[in-house]
Amino acid sequence: MIPFGDLSREYNELSYELEKAIKAVCQKGWFILGKKVEEFESLFARYIDDDIYAIGVGSGTEALHLSLVAAGVKHGDYVITVPNTAVPTVSAISFAGAKPLFVDVDPNSYNIDPMQLSSTIIKEKKRLGKRLKAVIPVHLYGQSADMDPILDIAKEFDLKVIEDACQAHGAEYKGHKVGSLGDYAAFSFYPSKNLGAYGDGGIILTRNPAEAKKLKMLRNYGQEKRYYHKIKGFNSRLDELQAAILLVKIKYLDKWNNRRREIANMYSQRIKNPSVIKHSQMIYGKHVYHLYVIRHPDRDGLKDYLEEKGIKTLIHYPIPIHLQEAYMDLGYTSGSFPVSEQIAEEILSLPIFPYLSNEEVNTIIDLVNEYE
Repeated sequence: MIPFGDLSREYNELSYELEKAIKAVCQKGWFILGKKVEEFESLFARYIDDDIYAIGVGSGTEALHLSLVAAGVKHGDYVITVPNTAVPTVSAISFAGAKPLFVDVDPNSYNIDPMQLSSTIIKEKKRLGKRLKAVIPVHLYGQSADMDPILDIAKEFDLKVIEDACQAHGAEYKGHKVGSLGDYAAFSFYPSKNLGAYGDGGIILTRNPAEAKKLKMLRNYGQEKRYYHKIKGFNSRLDELQAAILLVKIKYLDKWNNRRREIANMYSQRIKNPSVIKHSQMIYGKHVYHLYVIRHPDRDGLKDYLEEKGIKTLIHYPIPIHLQEAYMDLGYTSGSFPVSEQIAEEILSLPIFPYLSNEEVNTIIDLVNEYE
């Protein structure tokens, strides 16, 4: 069986460094909001850009949620995003008391379509007024959304921009790393991410020092200092063990991303099945291939065939959020977002992780090409 992912291969290479880092934290006996968290926050901020602040939190979902709260999003407000993302993007909007307003995606990038973003805002602004607060462009699968027009539109309509970079550690847009472009950015360190912890974890980025201070209070019960609660806050903190693990692994992130691109190039160049649609690499950015997705009109048949041959694949994502039972109250129906819906019917994620061998990649390519 060729797995979809295998973190044990990564661990086997880094076990000495990882165990040393974990042991050091345990020996010190300080596990919440300590020096390792501060060190990682500083290092990750510098990795993304100069003059940026990083706030470690409990998950990528919480990174989005706290960013929305910091941006002033509250009950009754609306936040624009896409329906083809992972559900945590929209869960965070719900946690903030707001409602999602969906915009369909570009058929090539699978990211938010700036033209439809503009037309949706023009259509809805009169009805929603100041309740329309923010837009969350998702850098899906490791590829940046087209940020220049998104930022221009947001500025025109006075909307905050919160980048969902949970799948895009190290991705770039026109030479700038994602996470450095919006008012806020959210990253996830779920174990399978390009940079993953050994549990849940996340981080928020902002260039605004006042917002960074607010976010540090929000993640820790609203405390400015211990037992003095300046604002209403939450419990969402990156812990010392996860920070220590991430400090080891971030040194390898660029190497791992380069390997992901190598594998993606092999897929893109050698998959010749005429029924397969390969995901476009947009010229404005640098993809980090958290996922390598293809489309096929008989997606389920191809998936079953690969499974029979010992290849594990996954679907990201089989049901658009506007058609999920949890969000039927929003009033959308089948046909509301045709591009996202067609993608959901056809999309399939092939294995891609840094420790996948060329032999395994070639086997996958051959089997995809064989399927009729």
